[in-house]
Formats: sequence, structure tokens, C-alpha cells
Amino acid sequence: MIVSFRGVRKTYDGETLVVKSLDLDIRRGEFLTLLGPSGSGKTTCLMMLAGFEFPTGGEIRLDGELLNHVPPHKRNIGMVFQNYALFPHLTVEQNVAYPLTVRKLPAGERAERVAHALKMVQMERFAKRYPAQLSGGQQQRIALARALVFEPKLVLMDEPLGALDKQLREHMQYELKALHEKLGVTFVYVTHDQGEALTMSDRVAVFDKGIVQQLDTVDRLYESPCNEFVANFIGDSNRLRGTIARVDGEFCELRLGDGTRLVGRRIGDVAEGAAAVACIRPERMSLAAQGANGHAPDRVNGDANGHANGHANGAAANRLTGEARSLIYFGDHVRVRCALPGQDECFVKMPLGTGALDAFSPGAPVSLAFAPEHLRVFA
Repeated sequence: MIVSFRGVRKTYDGETLVVKSLDLDIRRGEFLTLLGPSGSGKTTCLMMLAGFEFPTGGEIRLDGELLNHVPPHKRNIGMVFQNYALFPHLTVEQNVAYPLTVRKLPAGERAERVAHALKMVQMERFAKRYPAQLSGGQQQRIALARALVFEPKLVLMDEPLGALDKQLREHMQYELKALHEKLGVTFVYVTHDQGEALTMSDRVAVFDKGIVQQLDTVDRLYESPCNEFVANFIGDSNRLRGTIARVDGEFCELRLGDGTRLVGRRIGDVAEGAAAVACIRPERMSLAAQGANGHAPDRVNGDANGHANGHANGAAANRLTGEARSLIYFGDHVRVRCALPGQDECFVKMPLGTGALDAFSPGAPVSLAFAPEHLRVFA
């Protein structure tokens, strides 16, 4: 581990904790993202690690050294800000050289390190330009080169792509990931954008209300969220509300308000009779138009009373009936918005070329099917 937080707390007014008893280990060489909504504590956590804020309680250590009251310039940590914080009156090479100038490195070594840092971010030919003569993406690269030029132990990034347009932001995500893999330096990245977190990270710490709700790899966060907040914050989820009718090992049966029963994988402790919320990803659902007799095609399994007969092996599926409301075109896929009796609206993600989309015109009765192992039930 390169960084450890132990029981770290932070309050600005002496009463409200914005970070609550944080225990977090950051692995050497990993790309860790701190993800969460505004006010969740993620940026405060980063600022405490950088030294721009000091913890109210607990300990922060870097390679075993206590950092609680060490000033930022003595922490050997690189920082990339959202607004890049480049000096407008200095050229690109002078901006990148600034951390070395402060550290009083010899001129020859400064020039060599600056040239190497600019080459890493493919900005050598812009060395004599000023920040105002660069695009947003180019400025971001210069800020990153400045953060890397003095060979820090880790690099912190505070939403550095937030000011870029969508296409450039996505391109820079791939560049940052490739640069991290090339250098092997520890990156700690803050964002509220789940797409950025899933694209670049080795692990993600999901924050809410000053607490890390889940720390995991991106695939486990998406497929196995530990609670309802994570399930809804990471990716898209459809929510179904009901009551626990039966618990059977890792699975349980959820009874909806209209009497429909669904089988899903229980998350945490659930008890019969307790209110619960189930979450299912839009891409895990299949959609079919109901036939003239009001029933779905045979591939959708359920008994005559709407009770679920699915099991963990996926041989059968849960089934819901509803009404198509609209088709939403996303370029690479289509989402069908559906109304379900007594539930929030539901979205089903369908790839282009599925065919028969006319069957899902507004008002058409539809049947939704999904396997029990993809339904997560939270008490």
C-alpha cells in the first residue's frame, strides 16, 4: 500500500462531518477513482491527501509517513486541477519546469526532465507556446506533464476532464489510461462521472454522505453492487418495489403490489414480510410484444398467476407485463420506455437491428423477461 486513511474525519463547522471515519488503502501503481455525487466527500478526501485540507481526526499516511500536518509542497505528490491552473505568463516549457525550479534543480537537469515530460504527453512541439494558444485538451496534457515532471510518488486529479467537450473528454480518458499503464505511477482521480470511472479505473471507491459505500473493481461494482445506492449510481437500473415473500439461500422471492412474484439474488439480510427494492439493468431485460391472446411468446416463462418460476440456473425467467410508452434512439442502441402497474417507469435497452420495433409503438402491450441471477434485491 502506498497510502492509508485510518479513521479519517473532516468537519468544516465543528458539527457536520463531510468525511466520516474513512478507512481506505490505496495500492501502489493502481488507478483509483473516488466517485460520488456532489457533497459526498470525495473531493475533500483528495484535498486532505494533497495537503490543501487537514483532517479533523484520524491519520493519513504516505509510505508509512504521517501526513496530517505536512504542507503540500513537502508531500512529493503531483496534482492536476479541474481548471489546470497553468500560469498564463509562462510558456509551456516554463510551466512544466516550475516544480523543478521551486526544488532548485540544476538548469541542465530541468531541461532534460521537461523535454521528457512533454514527450510523454506528446506536446514537444508546443514547448514555446503560451497556455492561451492551446486547446482545452492540450492544456490538460501540459497540466499532467507538470504533475509528472518531478517524479512524484502519486498523482492526484480533481475532475480534470470536466471542462472538455464530450468527444475530447472520451479521447482523453483513453490517453490517461494508456499513460498510467505506461508509467506505473499511482493515480487517484476524483469525478462524479460514472463513465469516466468505469473506463479508466482499476478500482473505484463510491462515496455517499461522507462514507465509502463500496470499494471494488469496476466489473464487480457494476455486476455486484453492495446496496441500492451503488446499484443506482453505477450504470442504469430499473427499480421494482415490493415485499419479501420467501427467502431461499442466496435467492429470495419478491411480491409486487399487483401480486406478481419475482425471484432474485438477495443482497444482505432480508426477512420475509420486509419491504424491499429490486434492481435490474436495462440490458439484462428482454422485451416482447404480447400476442393476440394477451400472452407473451413461449420463451418468456411464468405461471398463469404471474408467479415467478425462475431459478439461479436461468432456465426460466421472471416476467412482467406492461405498456410501451416511447422509443428513444441513442445511436448504437434503442431504449424502450415502459409503464408497469404500480411501479416506476422501466427502460429496456435493445441493440439496433433487433427488428420489429414497430411492435413497441406507444400504447402497445409488452412483456418483459429477465433471469433471476440478474435481479438484485435490497432490503
